[in-house]
Amino acid sequence: MDWIQALILGIIQGLTEFLPVSSSGHLEISKVLLGVEFDGDLTFDIVVHAATVCSTIVVFRKDLQSLFLGFIKLNWNTETQYIFKILLSAVPVIFVGIFLESQVESLFSGKLIFVASMLFVTAILLAFTYYAKAKDKSISFKDAFIIGIAQAFAVLPGVSRSGATIATALLLKNKREDAARFSFLMVLLPILGKAGMDIVSGNMTSETTTIIPLVVGFISSFIVGLLACKLMIRIVKNSKLIYFAIYCAVVAGLVIIFSL
Repeated sequence: MDWIQALILGIIQGLTEFLPVSSSGHLEISKVLLGVEFDGDLTFDIVVHAATVCSTIVVFRKDLQSLFLGFIKLNWNTETQYIFKILLSAVPVIFVGIFLESQVESLFSGKLIFVASMLFVTAILLAFTYYAKAKDKSISFKDAFIIGIAQAFAVLPGVSRSGATIATALLLKNKREDAARFSFLMVLLPILGKAGMDIVSGNMTSETTTIIPLVVGFISSFIVGLLACKLMIRIVKNSKLIYFAIYCAVVAGLVIIFSL
């Protein structure tokens, strides 16, 4: 991989991690179009995902500080409950990571027809939110677990994590701003946990990607991720997810046409 390919893939990751169009699906499609071969080396993917985690931390730094200060009071307060909701939401994806990791990773190998079909699933989920009425309901523990199940399904390439989790939260009649906030904060634990596991297992030992593409990918993904995260919060507030449903459906259709 050269630095130009890394720049393009970093930008795509930064945009699609937060916009509800599936970062994994777009990365798989982009790798095929750019002719990038990784041969099982996950280093680049881990690095650009870490960059978007850093973007999330920067955007929600005040929320994270508030949650931390509330948690260390050792009371069953709002902040402590919110943290436990995030922990509960991680249970389904942890289950998938422990028991189904090899099956899921086998899908990340240029299987564009499968990616396209999952993009259609994302489009359908986002389309349903068009009919979801705005409510003032806050995310409950039950909602957190159901949203966590949606996140677990989003490990499939083509299923948007932010799209699936935000759509599920909205369909459960939660407030739009709360849906976006919870969706972006709940992803921190699984991504950091996955990165830690990959480092321990040796997946971060790259033989195909040099340091310059990794740095370029990280920086581009981080900067674009900052902008995309803030943009997505406004989009959810303004109920404009239907446009992304149309986009996902169109991309899925084009991928299928050109793959046949």
